[in-house]
Amino acid sequence: MTSPNPIQWFPGHMTKAKRQMEENLKKVDLVIEIRDARIPYSSKNPMLEKLIQNKPRLIILSKRDKADPQMTIRWTQALEDEQNKVLALDLIRDSYKKTLVSFSNELCKALIEKQKRRGIRPRALRAMVCGIPNVGKSTMINTLAKRKAAQTADRPGVTRSLQWIKLDKGLELLDTPGVLWPKFEDPQIGMRLALLGSIRDEVINRDELVHYALDWLLKKHEGLLERVYQIEPVDDVWDAMKKIALKRGYLQKGEIDQERLIRSLIKDIRNDVLGPITWEEPYDRETA
Repeated sequence: MTSPNPIQWFPGHMTKAKRQMEENLKKVDLVIEIRDARIPYSSKNPMLEKLIQNKPRLIILSKRDKADPQMTIRWTQALEDEQNKVLALDLIRDSYKKTLVSFSNELCKALIEKQKRRGIRPRALRAMVCGIPNVGKSTMINTLAKRKAAQTADRPGVTRSLQWIKLDKGLELLDTPGVLWPKFEDPQIGMRLALLGSIRDEVINRDELVHYALDWLLKKHEGLLERVYQIEPVDDVWDAMKKIALKRGYLQKGEIDQERLIRSLIKDIRNDVLGPITWEEPYDRETA
């Protein structure tokens, strides 16, 4: 399989968001970084590493219901250390407010004890909620606040400004816009982000995207395409595409309707028709 072409996407509002985040980090005690449980490495923003520095961090692996449960356990173990705690969540269905407050208190234990030693009554902890587009930042805040405190949509780039949300007396959240980085050094990261909708479809090569996805599924999930699409065993990506197209009747004047097939396969992946899948493994690359 040839390497996919690099995907670049860095709208102007993200440059502004990065600058705002730098300015507001000094106001918070910890960072809550949300990543997609299906791509815990690719949905990490390397720019955040420099911005966060030594701040305690709670990594939320969102959309855990869409990811392979065993892979999520492995990723949680790989990402957790003294400075970082990890929590895998279904942001809509799970009940996690108490756990979030508890983890935040644990991460900021040194700060709380310092305030007590000085005779200061510990104030509410302040956490910056950040991550790349479309990982569920606003969904989490709205679920916790039990109101529409943050704007949401199933597409990247909806939250455009910073806003404070008082969760309870012990924790305040600062919602921030989703920020991508200017250049993907590894083109596969761009492909994974595009596959799950964190990059606008207008800037991707959808043929390459589907080829990448099917190649991964054939290598890592043997027999899955045959079971889902009720087709005969396939030899390679092109054979799989042909058999799926014929099974679904995607024909135009006797030829395979390539455009319709591509649209259908991307929709199937994003709508979880193929079941819970994690698109990268912890030992694929360094984790942080």
